[in-house]
Amino acid sequence: MKKTLAEIAKIVDGEVVGDKDLVITGLSGIQEAKEGDLTFLANSKYIPFCKKTKASAIITSRDIEIPGKPVVRTDNPSLAFTELISAVTEGSPHLAKGIHQAAVIAEDAIIGSNVAIGPCAIIESKATIGDNTIILGGSYVGHNTTIGAGCLIYPNVTIREHVTMGNHVIVHSGTVIGSDGFGYIQIDGIHKKIPQVGTVAIEDDVEIGANVAIDRARFDKTVIGRGSKIDNLVQIAHNVIMGENCIIISQVGISGSVNIGKGAILAGQAGVVGHVTIGEGSVVYAQSSVAKSVPAQTQVSGSPARFHSKAKRVYAYTQRLPQYVKAIEELEEKVKEIEKRLKDISSSGK
Repeated sequence: MKKTLAEIAKIVDGEVVGDKDLVITGLSGIQEAKEGDLTFLANSKYIPFCKKTKASAIITSRDIEIPGKPVVRTDNPSLAFTELISAVTEGSPHLAKGIHQAAVIAEDAIIGSNVAIGPCAIIESKATIGDNTIILGGSYVGHNTTIGAGCLIYPNVTIREHVTMGNHVIVHSGTVIGSDGFGYIQIDGIHKKIPQVGTVAIEDDVEIGANVAIDRARFDKTVIGRGSKIDNLVQIAHNVIMGENCIIISQVGISGSVNIGKGAILAGQAGVVGHVTIGEGSVVYAQSSVAKSVPAQTQVSGSPARFHSKAKRVYAYTQRLPQYVKAIEELEEKVKEIEKRLKDISSSGK
C-alpha cells in the first residue's frame, strides 16, 4: 500500500487536517502502529493512546482534534477504516480458483458460474451451488442442499442434506450445519432417538464462526436471520428461530425452540433454556443463564438472568457478604449478652 492522505480521504469521504501529501504505507491498530501507518480512533476515551502511537496519521470522527498529528475526519472512523482496508486489500490469494480435480461432485448437482471448489470437497446429489461461491477443501455439501451466490465456505465445513443457505454467507472451518437435533424419549430406561426430519435455513449475509453447531429442526426448520453474526464455538439447537442482525458471541448455548428477536445480542457463555423468547434489541450479558423470556429492548445478566440494573445490585451485595456475616455474628453475640442479662435479672427478682 502506498497512498497519500488526500487519496485516502477521497476513498472514505473524509476531510484531511494536516499534510495532505503525507504518504501512508500501512494500516494498523493504534497501539501496534509504526511510522508510515494509518490508524483510527473510534472512541474518545482512547485519545490518550494518540499521544503514544507511532502512527503517522489517524482517522477520527469530525469532532476530534489530535494536536501534532495529521488526521482524516470522517462520520464513522471505524467504518471508514474498514472500507479503506477493503479498498486497498487484494482478493485473498489462498482461495480456490476453479474446480479441483480431486473434488467429488455428483452428476446431477447444479453448479453455477465462476464457482470454485477445492480438493476433497464433496458435493452430493441434487445440491445447488450459486454463482461465484467458493467451497474450500474437505468441505461437504449434502444432497438437496442449496447454497446461494457469493458464499465462502472455508475448509472442513459440513453442510448436511436439505439445508438452504442464502447469498453472501461465510462459514468458517469445523462448523456443522444441519446436524440432528438432540431429542430422545426414555422407554424402559432406554433413550430412544426421536427422528429429526426438519432442516436449517441460513438467510443472506450471515457469518458463522469456527466449530459452530446448528441443529436441524425436529419438524419445519431452524432459522438464522439475515445479517446475523455468530462467533466461534456456539451451539444452536433444533427449531431455534433467530431474527435479523443478531450477534451471538462465543460459547453461547441456545436450547431448542427459542425465538430470538431482531438485533438481539447474546454475550459469551450465555445459556438459554428451551421454548423462551429473547425480545427484539435485547442484550444478554456474558455467562448469564436465561430461564424465562426476556422482553424487547431489555438488558439481563446473572444466573438466573434478571434485569441488569437489579443484577448489578445483587452482585454488589454478594461482594459484601463477609462484612454481613461479621456484622451478624457480632449481633448474635450482643443478643446472647442481652438474653443472659435478662435471665440474671429475672433470677434475682425471684
